[in-house]
Amino acid sequence: MRSEEGTPLPVIAVTSGEPAGIGPDICLALARAHLACRAVILADRDLLAARAVQLGLAVRLRAFDPAQAPAPGELEVQHVPLVAPVTAGRLAPVNSPYVLALLDRAVAGCVDGSFAAMVTAPVHKGAINDAGIPFTGHTEYLAALTSTPRVVMMLVGGGLRVALATTHMALADVAGAITRVSLAATLRILHRALRQQFGLARPRILVAGLKEIEVISPLLDALRQEGMQLEGPLPADTLFTPQVLARGDCVLAMYHDQGLPVLKFASFGKGVNVTLGLPIVRTSVDHGTAVELAGTGKADTGSLVAAIETALEMVRAPVV
Repeated sequence: MRSEEGTPLPVIAVTSGEPAGIGPDICLALARAHLACRAVILADRDLLAARAVQLGLAVRLRAFDPAQAPAPGELEVQHVPLVAPVTAGRLAPVNSPYVLALLDRAVAGCVDGSFAAMVTAPVHKGAINDAGIPFTGHTEYLAALTSTPRVVMMLVGGGLRVALATTHMALADVAGAITRVSLAATLRILHRALRQQFGLARPRILVAGLKEIEVISPLLDALRQEGMQLEGPLPADTLFTPQVLARGDCVLAMYHDQGLPVLKFASFGKGVNVTLGLPIVRTSVDHGTAVELAGTGKADTGSLVAAIETALEMVRAPVV
């Protein structure tokens, strides 16, 4: 499979996530999607075949072969075996090692060049923890797996990019976590990623407020001296207006609920989670496992397709 210019299409790994959730469902739907890349599904082949039957989908599964692109309508699969049989909608913590093995395989393929990027379907943190495996989320797991000391979460959708200074933290703890050192590291990762993975030569970053006087304002002044284009600190109710958003390429919110509700409203179920700072390109859907929808045919594939398209944009972005 080649592009219109005759060059091979990028190969992107798609991990199918929690096997009892909608991950396998939305991955199967990619057989009908028109993508400008080769999307290789990392999953148990028999699981996908059984779920296709349950959903009434006629999908041709084909083993991934780097040297041979699939025919139209075929879904490329890199087989990773389940630990135990799966019933759609019924979580089984025993399969948690399988879920993590999907991530391990995708990262290894990105590192060795087999894959240009990885896209992740949702996992169920509770099920993994119930298996006795400490796991706080995709982002932290991938950072540890790639020996990355610091990563930044950014959501993309609805014409917006919103990065977070803190994640997975109680609101009462946010102010204490925002220091000049931590915020400077976050802004440098964000600035570098916008240049190297989104092709923005001089990224404009709008910074939300919280600890303005003692932390944010002095830091922004210092970073402006390094050449960064930073506006703020800005109150969120002013920042998220069309006139202000038009002045920036990305927003840095201090915590989850300061910025993401606006983006999720604007993206209408097609938001994308991007992990910045990793040595590989990784994007993800912005929704959960929706176990209650697994096998029903009601799962929306919009976020997964958008995540693949965003990963492709990042892979193809000119480094500036």
